[in-house]
Amino acid sequence: MISRRHIRIKVMQSLYSFFSLKDTNVSNAEKKLLDHIENINVLHNVLICFLIELCKFAENHFEDGKNKFLPSSDDLNPNTKFTENFIFKLIRKDKKLLDKLKNVSSNWLDNDHDIIRKVFIDLIKSDLYNKYILKESSQEEDIRFINQALNNFILNNEVLHHILEEKSIYWIDDLPFVATIIMGNFKLNKIHNLKTVFKNSSDKSFAVNLFSSTAEQNKNYEKIIVEKSKNWDLERIALMDQILIKMAFSEILTMEELPVKVSLNEYIEISKYYSTAKSKMFVNGLLDNAIKDFTEKNMINKKGRGLQ
Repeated sequence: MISRRHIRIKVMQSLYSFFSLKDTNVSNAEKKLLDHIENINVLHNVLICFLIELCKFAENHFEDGKNKFLPSSDDLNPNTKFTENFIFKLIRKDKKLLDKLKNVSSNWLDNDHDIIRKVFIDLIKSDLYNKYILKESSQEEDIRFINQALNNFILNNEVLHHILEEKSIYWIDDLPFVATIIMGNFKLNKIHNLKTVFKNSSDKSFAVNLFSSTAEQNKNYEKIIVEKSKNWDLERIALMDQILIKMAFSEILTMEELPVKVSLNEYIEISKYYSTAKSKMFVNGLLDNAIKDFTEKNMINKKGRGLQ
């Protein structure tokens, strides 16, 4: 399930689009946000589908080898440990999932078999593959191999990144998160067909409230940013920095159950990856000054000890 940090990132991305397009309908934007987050489920199915197509390609590859004009002994008796991997068997048992994945395959993988072929060829030439097929079969070894194959040959594949970006510019950010979910479920001997990416209704409310509060208080938060940034014009402050700071204000000022330090640390950390090189220091300094001012004016109201 999606973590609070990942929720913050998805809200950040949606706010960036909202402010860039100068949208004014917050309600419609909230619906787009939820669709944007739930779209992670589609990526989950795409990766599962990729594994299925990889297995199918391997089966066809081994069968084609038997039909060569002058097949070798290896062609006639291929090592099928890969196609008989525990993970592939697990996926094939889930008929409901397979039915659902038919649409994923027909939508794009059928048109991109070249990447399946390239990944498979790279994989069977690798030390990882050749060591794997010589090892004694076990469920643990099968899971470990698929995990390493995902990390080394699929998740970092530039062609796959290009294909995914054509479907959603945000999927590349979601890849590590979705892969972690998939491999975690494999270790539990199951394929989890995500009905929702939220852990619970509280997380869903957190996403919607964070977005709506930041959007609705935008002008007020802009004034605070200008005041605390020594009267810099907003145009001189990166839009992503502005959004992260405004989101932090929303959490600090409107969400009673979240500790101030957690919000501060989260947005400083996110700024390292999604804004400019100097953003960490800028976001940290501005938020630190703002929090002191909020505290002096009794603007921060948190429930429970240690939340401030």
